Amino acid sequence: MHAITTSNGRSFEARPEEALLDAALRQGVVLDYSCRTGRCSTCKGRVRSGETLALHDELGLSAEDRAHGFILTCVRTACGPVELEIDDLGDVVLPEAKTLPCRIQAVERLAPDVVRVLLRLPPTATLDFLPGQYLDVIGAEGLRRSYSVANAPRADKQIELHIREVPGGAMSRYWFEQAKANDLLRLRGPLGTFFLRGQTGKDLVLLATGTGIAPVKAILEGLSALPADALPRSVTVYWGGRRAEDLYWQAPAYPDLPEFRFIPVLSRASDDWAGERGHVQDAMLRDHAYLADTLVYACGSDAMIHGAQAKLHAAGLPERQFHSDAFVCSAAT
Repeated sequence: MHAITTSNGRSFEARPEEALLDAALRQGVVLDYSCRTGRCSTCKGRVRSGETLALHDELGLSAEDRAHGFILTCVRTACGPVELEIDDLGDVVLPEAKTLPCRIQAVERLAPDVVRVLLRLPPTATLDFLPGQYLDVIGAEGLRRSYSVANAPRADKQIELHIREVPGGAMSRYWFEQAKANDLLRLRGPLGTFFLRGQTGKDLVLLATGTGIAPVKAILEGLSALPADALPRSVTVYWGGRRAEDLYWQAPAYPDLPEFRFIPVLSRASDDWAGERGHVQDAMLRDHAYLADTLVYACGSDAMIHGAQAKLHAAGLPERQFHSDAFVCSAAT
């Protein structure tokens, strides 16, 4: 066993060839994470001392990250004692991840390349999750894909997913050509650390592209159920697409949320588009000049996540006030 220490003083032990993230979660030390495959950078940390070994390619790291000693804890194992420059999430307790059977309740086409899937659990089963988290759906022959939950916990325990078609994708072929009501599947979750924390009194900004609106929708539903003293000062959503037909959902009014605004943004808008143009982070910066009291949650394409993070930090957003969930394609279609 190897002793691992984080920059805020937490420690845990890692087994040989065990990913640092897995070791931490196993012992109740919650580190930020998303894909768990080395394809995003949510779990990034820097090695202060000690040696680590990559179990898989760290595709989520840039050349600059590597040069400065950063690693991805989801695919790195310790070779001995290691000190990491990374903070855990303090006293956050994650809901237990479970593997449960489920059936399709309904499949609905929302856009030419997006379907809404409702899953129902067995009457005796319960899945606790935090709005914004994701789960893995396990289909025939063990085929597994990750999807954000698009709703907050609800009384009927149903799970809503927004699924975008991936050309040539094996799971996409199932969802768009074969899936039907009452099909039996399995799910594993909840997973990830894309959920609200520290929002009280802040200006909360939610950035999304494509089906990245799914966890944002869940977060909004969760927010609307909170007491007034736990709410942010304001809530603004910027949802980006290329063209108007990409924006398949319209946010309701959410009367319980303070100063709520929902702003669609198109990067390839037609001449008759009267709304915001460009990228979501640029639209945000046009509205938010002062960022010290702003909390940003961004979900969608990896390019948007990296672009928004760099631009917003350069404009003055504090480092720990940006949280993200990058949608990355599976290594196997």
